Formats: sequence, C-alpha cells, structure tokens
Amino acid sequence: MHQSPVPRRKTVRAVVAGTAAAVALPLLSVLPAGTEAVAGFDDTVLQREFADAAAEHGVPESVLLGVAYLQSRWDGHGGTASVSGGYGPMHLTDAHTALARAGGGEHHGHGPEDPRGDDWHPLTLVPEPARHPGEADHPGHREVPGTQDMPAGFQTVDRAAELTGLDPEELRTAAAANVRGGAALLARAQEELGEPLSDDPADWYGAVAAYAGAGTREAAEVFADDVFEVINSGARHTTGEGQRVALDPLPVRPRTGTAAGLDLPPAGRTEETECPPDVSCEWLPAPHQQLTDEDGEVTGHGNHDRADRPRSQSIDYIVIHDTEGYWDTVLKTVQDPASVSWHYSLRSSDGHIAQHVHSRDVAWHSGNWYLNTKSIGLEHEGFLTRPDAWYTEAMYRSSARLVRYLAQRHGIPLDRHHIIGHDNVPGPVNAAVSGMHTDPGPYWDWARYFGLLGAPFEARGGQDAELVIIRPDYGTHRPPYSHCHRDDPGRLCDARGSGAVRLRVRPDHDAELIRDPGTHPGGDGRSSTGVNDLGARASTGQQFAVAGREGEWTAIWFHGQRAWFHNPPDRPSAVPSQGLIATPRKGLGTVPVYGRAYPEEAAYPEGVPYQEVSPLVYEIAAGQRYAVGRLTDSEYYSARESGTSGHRVVRGEPYYQIQVGHRIGFVRAADVDVRRARY
Repeated sequence: MHQSPVPRRKTVRAVVAGTAAAVALPLLSVLPAGTEAVAGFDDTVLQREFADAAAEHGVPESVLLGVAYLQSRWDGHGGTASVSGGYGPMHLTDAHTALARAGGGEHHGHGPEDPRGDDWHPLTLVPEPARHPGEADHPGHREVPGTQDMPAGFQTVDRAAELTGLDPEELRTAAAANVRGGAALLARAQEELGEPLSDDPADWYGAVAAYAGAGTREAAEVFADDVFEVINSGARHTTGEGQRVALDPLPVRPRTGTAAGLDLPPAGRTEETECPPDVSCEWLPAPHQQLTDEDGEVTGHGNHDRADRPRSQSIDYIVIHDTEGYWDTVLKTVQDPASVSWHYSLRSSDGHIAQHVHSRDVAWHSGNWYLNTKSIGLEHEGFLTRPDAWYTEAMYRSSARLVRYLAQRHGIPLDRHHIIGHDNVPGPVNAAVSGMHTDPGPYWDWARYFGLLGAPFEARGGQDAELVIIRPDYGTHRPPYSHCHRDDPGRLCDARGSGAVRLRVRPDHDAELIRDPGTHPGGDGRSSTGVNDLGARASTGQQFAVAGREGEWTAIWFHGQRAWFHNPPDRPSAVPSQGLIATPRKGLGTVPVYGRAYPEEAAYPEGVPYQEVSPLVYEIAAGQRYAVGRLTDSEYYSARESGTSGHRVVRGEPYYQIQVGHRIGFVRAADVDVRRARY
C-alpha cells in the first residue's frame, strides 16, 4: 500500500488486540454465557462507558467505538474469548488464560468424510473413532506457553493492566474495564507513533492500524480502513447482553500517513493471489505432487487436482466451512501433500486471508466430488461446537468481500442455493450421508453475512406465498443444543444466537422432531437436539416450499415429509419468497433424489469409466413441492492423473438442484415439472 512521505518517527510494533501473522496460537474459552437482559435494567450503560473511557484517555469516542465494532460489534460475549484469545468489546487479548481454559484443536481432516468425495481416489487419513450425529468434536491437549513466551499482541490484557491499574480478570470480564483498557492502549499507540492526543479522528489512523495486532502492513491498514469505514457510515447494534450502542455517521478522511511508523513487513500477496484489493491476502500454496509408497510405487496424487475452470467447467458454488482447528494447525494441514485442501483460509483475529489453491483447480474440501469440481472452498478459523469462541466482525467483513469478488468473477448468484455451508453439501451416495461434515453449524450468522454481501434476506411476497426463506432473529433466537461437551453430552451448550429452526411432525412445541433415515441409518431415523444433528433443522437463508400453515406454525416440504416450525407473526422465523418450484411429473408416484448430478451411462466416452448414478434414501412424492436452485447439465470430471492432459469432462442429461432438506439434492429434469411459485 502507499507509503506516506511523512518523516519516519520512532517505529512501533502492533502490540495490541489481534493476532500476529508470524505466530498463530490456538485459543478458546469455555466460560459460561453472558448475562441476560431483565425488565427494568439500563440498556444504555455501555454507551456511556465508551464516552467516559474516551474522555479519560483522550481518544475520540468515534475511534473507540469504531475499533470495538470491528472487533466484537460491541458485544462482551459473556466474558468469553474469541478464537484468537480476545476478550470483551475491545478484544483485549490474554492468550495464556484463554488457552489454559480451553486446550487446543484437532487436525482438520479427521473424520469419516472423504474430502475428495470420489469413488476412484478415496483419501487416506489417520483413523479416529467415528463421530455420530449430535456428537461434538473434542479438542486435543496442547501445552500452554507461559505469558513470557507470548508475543505482545497476544497479551494486551497485561499491558492494559499496567496502563490502567485494573485487575486482568476485571479487564477480561467487565465491560467498563475492558473499554477503559482498550482506550488506554489506543492512547499509548498514538503517543508511541509521535502523534498528539488529538480530538480529530483523522489523526488516529496509525494508532488504529497498530491496534489490529496484524503481522503485515497490509493487514494493519485494511483493519484501519474498515474502522474508518464504520466511522463514516455509522452503526447501531443491540449486544447479546441487551446493551444498545450507536455510532452516528461522521465524515472523516483519515491521515493514512500516520501509519508510516509501524515496523511491519509487507504482505505476501503475489501475482498468483486471487483476492480483492480491499483485503489482506497472501499466497501460501497447497502442494500438488505424486504420492508413493515405501517401495517407491506411485499410489496417487495430492492434495488437490489440476483443472482449467471456468473454461472446462463453470464454478457454481462457494462453500463456507469452519476449520474445527486453529490457524497454525490448519496451515500445516493444507501444506501436507497427503492431506486435504481448500482454496482460502480466513483468520479470526483480523480477517487476514491465505490462498492455497487457484480457483481454476479443484480442491478437496466438501466430501462430494461433483460439488468439489463446481465450487470454491473457504475455511474460517473457528469451532461450530464452541459458540463462545466467537468470530470477529473483521473476519465476517473480509470473508464477505472475498465472496463478492469471487461471485462477480464467476457469475455466482448471491443466494443460499449457491453460497452454501459445508453442512448443506449432500452425501454423494447413501453410505456417505451420515458421515458428512456439519460446519459451519447453527452459530454461523448467515443473516449478518448476507447483509455484508449486499444481498439481505428480505420478504418478497404475501402471506400466502408458496415459498419462504428461513430467517429467525439471530440475536434473540436461541434454541437449545446438546453435545457440545464430549465428557458430558447431555449438558446443554451455552445459550447463543442461532440462525437455525427446529422442525417437528406436528404444529406443537412438544411434538417429536421429524426423522431422517439418511443422517441416522440403521435405526428409526430419530433426530436429536445435538449441535451436529441436521436431521430436523432448517437454516437461515434456505428457501423451502410451503406445505401448510396453522396458527403460528408453518410447514415446509423436507426430506419427503411435512415439517413444522414455529413462525409467529410478531417474531417471524421465515419470510415469503419468490422463485421456482419442482413437483414430480404427472404420472410418477415418487421421484428419486441424488447427491450428485452425474451423467447417464450412455454419455461416457471410451476410456472414461462410468460413474454410477446412485439415488439417495430420500424420495419426493406426488403432490410435494421443493424450491429449485438451478438447472444444470449433469457432469463428471475424470481426473485420474496428476496433470491435466488425460482429464475429461463428461456431460449428460440435465438435473435440477432442489432444497430437499438441510442439504441440497438433485433430481432429473425429466422427472419433475417446474413452475414459478405463487407469491
């Protein structure tokens, strides 16, 4: 980025909240949930605390509010730590405490799912016990470094304690102390840059960049740019603790030259990197090479496939993952040629992006070869079973910018038929359905994410619309989940906002959850409230065909069943929508559903083995209706060599993608009639 001609002053390193790129530690907290709002409590306390702290330390209030918004959206998260060990509205870091309370993460690629998702080239991973639906991943143990071994950016609680005289535990858990600590750190960074404690927010760009704790100049300045974007546009939010905070729009043109004193290396962005200009991004390639056994015999290749997309095949999906591991572990995994791969990783602390695989190539990330060949995979540092390990606003914003860039580049619609979670990817065959991954899970805020994408889920239609989009209020919608704690699976997960609704067999809160024979094979298909159990769950942004309405309840067609969810008019869990509906063609009793849109046998040329078109356990019956995502030719990408010279794309009869359940599915176009839904 542009280097200001301002004379170089005493250099300072970014020593405040965030994560340095050179060292990425595994951090997570498991403290109890935050205090709930009760009748009569003052919901303006936090706003006053920002004003008081700003005045005490000589920091413009808009700067203090802007920094906190980008870190936490002003939320205290009940005194629990983010993935990168940050506490409170100001994201003051205490890596030692967070790591000691939580332990470490496990290898990303473990589990029953085959990430490549292809019968020909199954991936061999270190075995571990099978995880059943509802059972949580369990972080492994890691030695906890002492505070003296932590980089300064990981222990800003300690420095804030020195500057304010406040107790570290109070800085972690009390919002007023946390905000004062953040203000003190900003003021000290301003002084170390040789800048005055000015009333003008424009003079604070360098201090804000330092607050990011980033490992590169680019990442620090992207953080500062985002803070000043918030200051210019304004923001309002009610926190999880019920506090209402507002930042009125304030036109500011920051003095970017004040960041010249930051002693940070340049970013690792190269010509290989495919990222928008307004994010921090580096090229950290995943290896592509032949694999051999101990006798030197070639056994395959890894950890992704060469291709020529979009010239060979269109890219139609972006798949959102969480890492189920920490930044350092995740980067080691993607650089292992015998392991798995994905296109991009995003760091929680500051939204920094590392690209590993070119968009033209096929990464092994979704567990379904058809989806892999048609998608780009994004891994976000985090854990679906640990809602307290919260994502920062910085990562949501960075991810949204990347997705907008990729969607525009490849012509991908910004909707939940095309921007999907790993938990929406279908098993390619029946045997794989129960082992498919369930990230990013019910705590990923799809509504917030699509708002940042510029494609919010808005009502389009009337009360009798045949299609609805799931959209509960994330902050106040808190259904209970279990199985977050392996040592006590019956214990409920800490209450947090969720974008998912429960589906029942009748319009009654006490009714049984609908059953799912694919997720729960070999039994009665009974679904549970487990955090990984998708059998009776619909997620924000997903579009479904209405199957009935009764009082405050709405039914949708889901896995061949009428599935009911609570949808009261004063607190709706869904909004009317527009689009296409698929129904079984007249004369057909049932229509099979597939997990991959593969061509018919006659379409395969000589030399390309036929890939069986295998229906899943799910069927849709006459009279049922399902939301249509897209019409596509069936395709199979034959990639059996490490190079591309022998690769072939086989195309056949068309399929429709439908929202068959929590996961998408495919039906032959010849099996269904499609029409525009009434709205």
